[in-house]
Amino acid sequence: MQPIVAIAADIRAFQNYRWHAAPEPYLEAAFGVAGVLPLIVPALGERIDAAALVGRVDGVMLTGSRTNVHPRRYGGEATPAHEPYDEDRDATALALIRATVDAGVPLFAICRGMQELNVAYGGSLATEIQERDGTDDHRAPESDVQDERFRIAHGIDLEPGGRMAEIAGSGRIDVNSLHRQAIDRLADTLVVEARADDGTIEAVSVAGAKGFAVGVQWHPEYWAKSDAPSAALFRAFGQAVREFAQARAGAA
Repeated sequence: MQPIVAIAADIRAFQNYRWHAAPEPYLEAAFGVAGVLPLIVPALGERIDAAALVGRVDGVMLTGSRTNVHPRRYGGEATPAHEPYDEDRDATALALIRATVDAGVPLFAICRGMQELNVAYGGSLATEIQERDGTDDHRAPESDVQDERFRIAHGIDLEPGGRMAEIAGSGRIDVNSLHRQAIDRLADTLVVEARADDGTIEAVSVAGAKGFAVGVQWHPEYWAKSDAPSAALFRAFGQAVREFAQARAGAA
């Protein structure tokens, strides 16, 4: 059986119900490229025993989302620019991050997930970054065609000797860009792995983590089956998950 990776769900409203869901591209990339079985975890917040959950899976992946981390989580003031929110996802993911890293379970955090990773360890976020002097517009192109919205948009520089450079086998790669928020104050626990040309933090890792613990601001899941750097990220995560599962089984 493939190793199991937990994915924190988003809350969505549909036909008078609240749905706990995850976007399909992440599930397909996890299953088809990383070679793991994604398991969607409902966004039940503090009602979930995060440590117990982490003890029963082989990895954790945090997806992107149209929602943003509520600014009260990092000492900010809520404004319309910070919306929309999903506080159930916040509560679920932030607890899951800390439990995952503490246990040495592999963690892969994408877009909102990387922002959650920063907030979980005391960092903050900036919103509407395209309005800041010297910052490029990192939002998606306006289009109804998903391939256009997720097109490769700009280059990023990977830190020499860092985890991302090791995975990608290069010092610079091209990525897509679909965000209007970004890391502002970097958490002390995190290490910058990549930056865009305008200085925006594009990837991080957790300093001193016992296992794979990487976050990226772009969306490698969308092109994971055709873009080499995107595929390399998911393969590296999958390999870390398998190694963790094997080590756990050997210790049992």
